[in-house]
Amino acid sequence: MRIVVTGARGQLGAALVHEFSTAHETIALGRADLDVTDDAAVAALMKDLRPQAILNGAAYNDVDGAEDHPLDALNLNAFAVRALANAAEDCGAALIHYSTDFVFDGATSEPHTEEERPNPQSTYAASKLLGEWFAADLDRHYVLRVESLFGRAPNGPEPKGSVGAMVRRFEAGEEVRAYDDRTVSPTYVCDAARATRELLDRQAPAGLYHCVNSGSCTWTELARELARLMGVDARVVPIRMDDVPLRARRPRYCALSNRKLAAVGIAMPSWQDALARYVESVRASG
Repeated sequence: MRIVVTGARGQLGAALVHEFSTAHETIALGRADLDVTDDAAVAALMKDLRPQAILNGAAYNDVDGAEDHPLDALNLNAFAVRALANAAEDCGAALIHYSTDFVFDGATSEPHTEEERPNPQSTYAASKLLGEWFAADLDRHYVLRVESLFGRAPNGPEPKGSVGAMVRRFEAGEEVRAYDDRTVSPTYVCDAARATRELLDRQAPAGLYHCVNSGSCTWTELARELARLMGVDARVVPIRMDDVPLRARRPRYCALSNRKLAAVGIAMPSWQDALARYVESVRASG
């Protein structure tokens, strides 16, 4: 199968390239190779490459920045997805697109399912939801909601996000401040990439799937588990979301249910197991 990965130099994109290149012809496209916001360029390149599947790892992820730059967020998170969906339809390819837990308002105490109605609370969240809708216009689509991405594939970029920052602070002997009132289902990029490959290889029914590591935790719980796994005597300081000035509103409870993914035979390891494997990879590369 010929696979095209857009956003291939990013954290998730690099993991997708690593996962798929072991079994499929995989073409990695970074920003310098393709501007996914250029409809004509997307159409022309996909017509030339003729992939069987397009994996869209490109995204605008600056949640607060989107409040001041809404067009940038909409162009990359929504209209670029429309261009990719149109190109996929023209060449008969499947489209795999990644969304976020931020499409929910977090006003619940049970893991969100794919059947729940989204209620985005920020410009970023709205742009991601619009991207979901554009992807769903294509019959052969998979929209995978991930959240709190962490980890790196071999030869991938330095991990971004909260977990990578925690690792660096623990290694430096510094304290870590972590939310005690925000609940998440963390996602190891290597596990998300494996699940994506299995969905395609199994020819699972198209549609929307939650693709996160199993279980949930607060950021404080995750930080303490990370410190334990790293074997450091670090200070974890619990904080509340109201203690931090944030430009965009975040959902407080954003755990996602993996039951639909499990129903097609794809089991996601627990977040604790994923975190342990990530720490081992950090040690091996250090």
